[in-house]
Amino acid sequence: MILRFVAGLVLIYAFGFLAFALTLPGPSAETKTDAVIVLTGGPGRIARGLEVVATGEAKEMFVSGVDPEVKPGEFAAEFNVPRRTMNCCVTLGYLAVDTRSNAGEVAQWMKEKEFTSARLVTTDWHMARASSEVSETLPDEIRLVRDAVVSHPDLATLFLEYNKLLASEISQGLPV
Repeated sequence: MILRFVAGLVLIYAFGFLAFALTLPGPSAETKTDAVIVLTGGPGRIARGLEVVATGEAKEMFVSGVDPEVKPGEFAAEFNVPRRTMNCCVTLGYLAVDTRSNAGEVAQWMKEKEFTSARLVTTDWHMARASSEVSETLPDEIRLVRDAVVSHPDLATLFLEYNKLLASEISQGLPV
């Protein structure tokens, strides 16, 4: 009886991982939002956020999890951000060190700005956990659009992220 139960749990886990790995999200269609939220940590994320601002799909961009040693001028030079865009439309967040603290930093900024919609930009393999964490901190009336940067993660990255997702969902008390 116990062996069947354990085997059932292993199968559920394995099929869950397979579903996670095979259904990674992609970029969002053109959708206007008040803001674009970019979580640092992976290639293409900041470029995608800047593209969203440049095309007018969002008014402002918030970059969460920026290293405290990075100054706005250095950020602008690194990503070729015009001074005008930096001054009007880009805010750097220095408080977050992980996905959960990204969510708190994002919620604080969204509240200060009184925005009602945001586009979340992160890597495809990170999107499920990131959107879950961010959604948990935002009021229900804020619309969150998922905009994943396509990557080619290896099996180890997918395995680690799936386990982090499970742990996050369990800690939030939500069904996976």
